[in-house]
Amino acid sequence: MGQDLVLYGYWRSSAAYRVRIALNLKGLAFESRPIHLVNNGGEQHGPDYRALNPQELVPCLVDQGQVFTQSMAIIEYLDETRPQPPLLPADAAGRARVRALAQVVGCDVHPLGNLRVLQHLVTQFGADDSAKGVWSRHWIGEGFRALETMLAGDVATGRFSHGDTPTLADACLVPQVYNAVRWKLPMDDYPTIRRIYDACQAMEAFQQAAPEAQSDAPAPG
Repeated sequence: MGQDLVLYGYWRSSAAYRVRIALNLKGLAFESRPIHLVNNGGEQHGPDYRALNPQELVPCLVDQGQVFTQSMAIIEYLDETRPQPPLLPADAAGRARVRALAQVVGCDVHPLGNLRVLQHLVTQFGADDSAKGVWSRHWIGEGFRALETMLAGDVATGRFSHGDTPTLADACLVPQVYNAVRWKLPMDDYPTIRRIYDACQAMEAFQQAAPEAQSDAPAPG
């Protein structure tokens, strides 16, 4: 018998990574269905997947036949339908803060480093791997400078981005740090981000969501 929850994703997709973290933090079993974003011109462009998600992006969550897209909308849906443990604070001001932290990553940083943006830089502007690295480090650095200040300068920051339990903000932060490391962005200027990242990585929910832990990840070496 299949799982009620089915997650379509890609091992290295930051957005799918966020949703895996949320599912794991809530202890929810789910079936993972990989969509390879590069093979055969990108499996996300095939008619079957396009019927699920007209944007032709991952992730896509199916809950008992109902389809949900956009990672942060998916996470908030999970939080409303499976409220324990909560990934948003109980108070309105806290929820606004967590959403703002999450959106620094989800709205301002991650979209500029998305696969289709990097592919466009190559096809339209002739960017090579070095140029893609410069681009990625610049935009991640821009976001992290602001995020570091927001986190370090607020008493609401605890062991995690907001208080002492993981929230939506941490589900967004960890995959973006993964990207920063991948693109060789020096992290010395972001000690609060690094501290929170390390606290998250000590948890099994984050470890199991990591790209290298996914069934569609390439074999090491």
